Amino acid sequence: MCTAIHWNGFFGRTLDLEASLREQIVVTPRNFPLPFRRLGRMNSHYAMIGVAHVEDGYPLYYDAVNEKGLAMAGLNFPGNARYQEARPDRDNTAPFELFPWVLGQCASVDEAKQLLERVCVMDEVFSATLPQTPLHWMIADRERSAVAEPMEDGLKVYENPVGVMTNSPPFLRQLDEARTFAELTPVEPEPDESDREAVSRGRGALGLPGDWSSSSRFVRAAFVRKCAVHGGVEQFFRMLGAVAVPEGCIALRDGGQVRTVYTSACDLERGLYYYTTYESHRIRCVSLCREHLDGTVLACYPLRRDSGIQTEN
Repeated sequence: MCTAIHWNGFFGRTLDLEASLREQIVVTPRNFPLPFRRLGRMNSHYAMIGVAHVEDGYPLYYDAVNEKGLAMAGLNFPGNARYQEARPDRDNTAPFELFPWVLGQCASVDEAKQLLERVCVMDEVFSATLPQTPLHWMIADRERSAVAEPMEDGLKVYENPVGVMTNSPPFLRQLDEARTFAELTPVEPEPDESDREAVSRGRGALGLPGDWSSSSRFVRAAFVRKCAVHGGVEQFFRMLGAVAVPEGCIALRDGGQVRTVYTSACDLERGLYYYTTYESHRIRCVSLCREHLDGTVLACYPLRRDSGIQTEN
């Protein structure tokens, strides 16, 4: 379960899981060697920053932005993702390689879409200890966003007119279902004197779904994005807060409890990666530009989880 939003020069997401996976902020500098299973070795590329799990020295990104302001997020796509056998006429990448393949050499959504036309996302795992994860991806630059989904007949890439993405079902179906709620508005209706509920505000959005299913989060995120007034990173975090999952509200059959492990916001203009964690809503920031971008070694920052509550008296 996850939600991604692109808005007003920011791109970010929630990661909703039942456990942390040792994720951390990871900066991949321009000269960190990136080996690919079928595409050789990329020794020089754009620098990038995001949240990743580092396994055997390799950054497995969940979301990231490169130095040119192109961002990506990988979201769970259960029941729909279909990875392929390698094809001789395609650029064959494993799912975990798509981040470095795209962000390492693309500076815009247009460039990413052109690159993805040649890509076959092949069914290959990173290692025997890391199972395959069904994913689809949202890609954004400062102006627009797109969605890439590995389907039965290959990788499909769509423009994203609403600037949001969640999980299954496929994006086009989500988009179609969301049209049912297109008329919802933040504008208050004229009060009806016979309606006792008229004293309550927020009735313009009556019917907006409030559960945490993928389709409901898609609609809610699209509504919040459409209605949000201009603002900065604080406003962006409040928007993602509309789809965040409090622990205890989604119980799994094995006893696990889903929660929003972290929330991110990338400033696509300035290369700033902001985040909060479930334990702490204090916004923290790591700057890509302050790193040694011509280096060869990953820079890693553990996610801060201390709450930092300040007492005023």
